[in-house]
Amino acid sequence: MNLQDRRINDAMTEALQLAEQAAAAGDIPVGAVVLDSAGEVVARGWNTREAEGDPVGHAEVNALRAASKTAGSWHLEDYTLVVTLEPCTMCAGALVSARIGGVVFGAWDEKAGAAGSVRDVLRDSRLNHMPQVRGGVMEAECSDQLRKYFQEKRLDRGV
Repeated sequence: MNLQDRRINDAMTEALQLAEQAAAAGDIPVGAVVLDSAGEVVARGWNTREAEGDPVGHAEVNALRAASKTAGSWHLEDYTLVVTLEPCTMCAGALVSARIGGVVFGAWDEKAGAAGSVRDVLRDSRLNHMPQVRGGVMEAECSDQLRKYFQEKRLDRGV
């Protein structure tokens, strides 16, 4: 494992911890961090739709907002977002709009993923920006976290 892979794995580990914060607040466990060009974490986000009653309170959007404040710009070409779940269409659009340099995600989302599963917004050459994309990083850990969350939700509902 090279240094870049180690930084990505460390970032994904932190994103998994942030996802636990989301779950503790009743949200789907998705966490995200934004890395600068040196691989340092400059922003964090997790799902807050339930906690804040915010329909766009996805981990990616929250992390992008924080990164833009840190960078002092909405242009994030030199940054990479690391997130536990493949971005949805809304989040993929926000990532393209922010001109994010790279997107790394863990679990694939076969129901709503927009980085290759259902659609591929991030690699759509018709759009004005295409970040580098890498999926399946620590996929087992990210998928397990989501699976356990939904199993517990079903048990709570008696399903």
